[in-house]
Amino acid sequence: MDLWDDEDQNTDDDVTTGELELEDRHALRRVAGLSTELTDVTEVEYRQLRLERVVLVGVWIGGSVTDAENSLTELAALAETAGSQILEGLVQRRNRPDPATFIGRGKVEELGAVVRETGADTVICDGELSPSQLRNLEQQVKVKVVDRTALILDIFAQHAKSKEGKAQVELAQLEYLVPRLRGWGESLSRQAGGAGGASGGGVGLRGPGETKLEIDRRRIRTRIARLRREIKAMKTVRETKRARRTRRAVPAVAIAGYTNAGKSSLLNKLTNAGVLVENALFATLDPTTRRAYASDGRIYTLSDTVGFVRHLPHQIVEAFRSTLEEVAEADVVVHVVDGSHPDPEEQLRAVREVLAEVGADRLPELLVVNKTDAADEETLLRLKREWPDAIFVSAHTGRGIDELRTAIEGRLPRPAVEIRVTVPYDRGDLVAQVHRRGEVLSTAHTGEGTQLHVRVDEALAAELSPWVTG
Repeated sequence: MDLWDDEDQNTDDDVTTGELELEDRHALRRVAGLSTELTDVTEVEYRQLRLERVVLVGVWIGGSVTDAENSLTELAALAETAGSQILEGLVQRRNRPDPATFIGRGKVEELGAVVRETGADTVICDGELSPSQLRNLEQQVKVKVVDRTALILDIFAQHAKSKEGKAQVELAQLEYLVPRLRGWGESLSRQAGGAGGASGGGVGLRGPGETKLEIDRRRIRTRIARLRREIKAMKTVRETKRARRTRRAVPAVAIAGYTNAGKSSLLNKLTNAGVLVENALFATLDPTTRRAYASDGRIYTLSDTVGFVRHLPHQIVEAFRSTLEEVAEADVVVHVVDGSHPDPEEQLRAVREVLAEVGADRLPELLVVNKTDAADEETLLRLKREWPDAIFVSAHTGRGIDELRTAIEGRLPRPAVEIRVTVPYDRGDLVAQVHRRGEVLSTAHTGEGTQLHVRVDEALAAELSPWVTG
């Protein structure tokens, strides 16, 4: 079987793939004022997010005012990506979130007034709310309350396209949902069986029965177990492909970074991959692997990965662990930072935190500052002082791409065995393999064959051993 089965498409097709996906995604945008949510939300599975007209609320625990504003701005970008219309944003300074309602009692009343004045139908909180906080806040503001985790999960659900991506998102959503079942609709506490006597449950149906809540929880846990089995099977397929590349000594480069930092754009620039590019958060969920060529002819792979964000929900990290391990198994991590972002240093810290969770923090890292065409000079000068080894590029204009390509090649692992061989002219296939898999230090043509001084992997060195000249 070919090494690139199911991983590399025809270049002519790839050029339009991203454009078609983008057109398809934009054709399904939500329209403000219209809802697909059912009137009866007593069934948990029908409690869909209806993000239309929203008010944002955050708790400012530490850091500067700018940090709090940046956090709420990012929440607004997440909400807009999910299809929301932002009406208002509120921030409260507290030592810690209120254990009952996330924000303080006075702020809850102010929030309720803002919701009534603006006609909002959803409140989005900048944090992960406990089940009791979610329930209490909903009861007091009288509209649906969504936390940051549920918002990110909703975006993931909209953007997942592959079978594995959809399974991973559904798993994360269900794990988030299980502890939050209680209190979502009074009917969740109704019982499936009768209580005997007047209830008329009938033979075999009398007794307390199983509550609706217990039925929902059992069904969800059964589904979670099935999804985990499916994802495990898909992980085996990916590991088989990766083992095949490893066996053939193909170096792997993973592109990681904050969401919307321009990872897919860089992949397109470096390989003409034609993958989906969109100015939105979490545009890429399904990892894409493409082949690339070093200047000396060696092949290596470049993989685009899911973007990270501050406080990425642990459900997402766990559900996408098999995908994120693609980064941990790489030889080099190209860490992309958005140079035009208000706080690129925070982006760097957040990504490294997630990389550490999947064991990718020990890998060689090439730091790349993207979007230099949109960043101000003062910020770029500051970042150059802080990160002197970083490569500054613009995927939009092409600035710095050649320098980046050279830097990636310089960090690729070098083949282990250095030999000199004279390969007969009738074994041109071996010469081609040397150029694809090894590093050619010098070449010459003699009467006996092609004379090569090369570095190759052990397997290829064994194939070349009959023609070693010293």
